[in-house]
Amino acid sequence: MSLFGSPSGFGTGGTSMFGSTTADNHNPMKDIEVTSPPDDSISCLAFSPPTLPGNFLIAGSWANDVRCWEVQDNGQTIPKAQQMHTGPVLDACWSDDGSKVFTASCDKTAKMWDLNSNQAIQIAQHDAPVKTIHWIKAPNYSCVMTGSWDKTLKFWDTRSPTPMMTLQLPERCYCADVVHPMAAVATAERGLIVYQLENQPSEFRRIESPLKHQHRCVAIFKDKVNKPTGFALGSIEGRVAIHYINPPNPAKDNFTFKCHRSNGTNTSAPQDIYAVNGIAFHPVHGTLATVGSDGRFSFWDKDARTKLKTSEQLDQPISACCFNHNGNIFAYASSYDWSKGHEFYNPQKKNYIFLRNAAEELKPRNKK
Repeated sequence: MSLFGSPSGFGTGGTSMFGSTTADNHNPMKDIEVTSPPDDSISCLAFSPPTLPGNFLIAGSWANDVRCWEVQDNGQTIPKAQQMHTGPVLDACWSDDGSKVFTASCDKTAKMWDLNSNQAIQIAQHDAPVKTIHWIKAPNYSCVMTGSWDKTLKFWDTRSPTPMMTLQLPERCYCADVVHPMAAVATAERGLIVYQLENQPSEFRRIESPLKHQHRCVAIFKDKVNKPTGFALGSIEGRVAIHYINPPNPAKDNFTFKCHRSNGTNTSAPQDIYAVNGIAFHPVHGTLATVGSDGRFSFWDKDARTKLKTSEQLDQPISACCFNHNGNIFAYASSYDWSKGHEFYNPQKKNYIFLRNAAEELKPRNKK
């Protein structure tokens, strides 16, 4: 059976034990549900690198855990292992060889999880929660980069309790991305810094934010020859900026677009505006996915500046998303992101991770 063909063994949802189809919007796209999802809001998702045969998915959550599943070609998911922090896990990533997973937590530490031995050890320490974690594999060094609410960016070689380097940030780190030799970090108060990672990490440029509201997510994109050339930055105000580092024509090439807003553009009713919780670029086509607090995912072609698809609305926000290494699978997490405060939190509501076949829907528009 082809990868993510018809989802065998998965019900269509919405059928209760009495056979009545209740209005169940937890999976309106009829995508594959990952078994044993986390017990609290899901903060991050990451697929294993191409060096590992098969596909493994990790998810970090506010239940203080990080979980790993094997995703089989028929779409079935097998829980493999999990590790705990003493506070919510805010971010997680893989080493380039797929043997280790790195996790960042509100407990002010980062850990390295060796999947072969199933042991996790602390590799980093901050003075406040650690919001981002990325593995950097350069020709002459490799390390883990952590960004924290203590307003520092630290680089760790995983064997020493002291960082190889500490860089001061203008504010708390909110989101980051790494595609060697480039890193992008967005902070509170709309700070935005690009780093170059050749030889050793150093600040490359501070950029005036193209967005007027709080930064929420950032993802680096590559050009036709696979070099990082810019980034997409999402804010809490339903908007994404596409920003090139060295564009031929900055005024024309850099732009922003609205997304994750309710249809209220032509009516007298005010428009509902939602946060952009995640951005992921397709590894083959270079198109992108965004997910939002409105409970929808959308696929976009930034070069044709068009929307390729928007999902039906889930019954809770989509908090994270990612593609697998060949772009066949799009994973997205449905869980409350606290965007409407504590009064909208329902502890009875389950969290879900869904898997969707992404091979066709993210093909770019035909160029004129």
